[in-house]
Amino acid sequence: MSRLPLTVGIIANPASGRDVRRLTANAGLFSSTDKVSVIQRLLAAFGATGIERVLMPTDMTGIAAAVQKNSHSRQARDSHWPALEFLDLTLRQSVEDTRKAARWMAERGVALIAVLGGDGTHKAVAAEVGDIPLLTLSTGTNNAFPELREATSAGLAGGLFASGRIPAEIALRRNKRLLVREPARGLHEIALVDVAVSSLPFIGARAISRAADLAEVFVTFAEPQSIGLSALCGLWLPVTRQEPYGAWMRLDPHAPQALLVPLAPGLLQGCGVRDAGYLQTGVPRPLSLPSGTLALDGEREIEFNLHDRPTVTLDGGGPLSIDVQAALAFTAQERLLAIGREHPQHPVNLQHQDTPGE
Repeated sequence: MSRLPLTVGIIANPASGRDVRRLTANAGLFSSTDKVSVIQRLLAAFGATGIERVLMPTDMTGIAAAVQKNSHSRQARDSHWPALEFLDLTLRQSVEDTRKAARWMAERGVALIAVLGGDGTHKAVAAEVGDIPLLTLSTGTNNAFPELREATSAGLAGGLFASGRIPAEIALRRNKRLLVREPARGLHEIALVDVAVSSLPFIGARAISRAADLAEVFVTFAEPQSIGLSALCGLWLPVTRQEPYGAWMRLDPHAPQALLVPLAPGLLQGCGVRDAGYLQTGVPRPLSLPSGTLALDGEREIEFNLHDRPTVTLDGGGPLSIDVQAALAFTAQERLLAIGREHPQHPVNLQHQDTPGE
């Protein structure tokens, strides 16, 4: 029986880094060309670590087409890119495209999925793939879940894990999540970073960009350097990714204490802090407002009214992700990237290739 090629997936959200916060704040643009560059760096790292096949979805912004075209270049041959296979989706230009691509990759048994996007993109992929690890790459607006990493080093960490050279107990991290439940409505949604309670009655423009619209926020982790809603707790009551609890904060413009918070890149607003505390695992928390909307990982998705009783619960059953720092530390310790003279990138072979006249 023939062995199946070692396969990973890459999902790049074409819409990430392009939302309304380019208008309401000073967020930068992460273009399709930038995403193509990130993917090509991943492919070089995957090729160097033994990945044989990469699955990607098609898109309407030219990302997949550019990668496919560049796969025939000399650079791709010299870097030994893996073989590419594309899923020709019926595109809706919505989050369903991301979910469908993630399901396809899960069905094909990929060893990991590299995700290019923000918090919402990672949440959509995580909801479809179970315990397939995610290699997280930040190309969105307010990115807390995907850490900012150079794609080449991230690709090396992911590729070495997928090829079996780094054990799972070192390379993988289990993430926390927030469960939003309303039994009467059959509501069961997840957030990877934050759930914000807003007084705005309708979903409308999904992003929250005004402190006055916030009443409460729950977070799985909150780092002081974060941008976005999780920065509220990050600058008041920080919680690391590894700690077994989260945090919450109740807001009120008339509170005696206020905090200046970067709600989006270049957008700093004062938020009145009424109360804050730690969020314990497995304990459902009711909301402070009788009606309004809920934003999950930065985007309003759920409306609730006087007859609803939604709760927010922290648990430790979130997705697995590649711990790039730990994986590369193990790589250095075990010298996993040491190469012999037979390797095409050994300096002796490179010197021979560059000899004039040959």
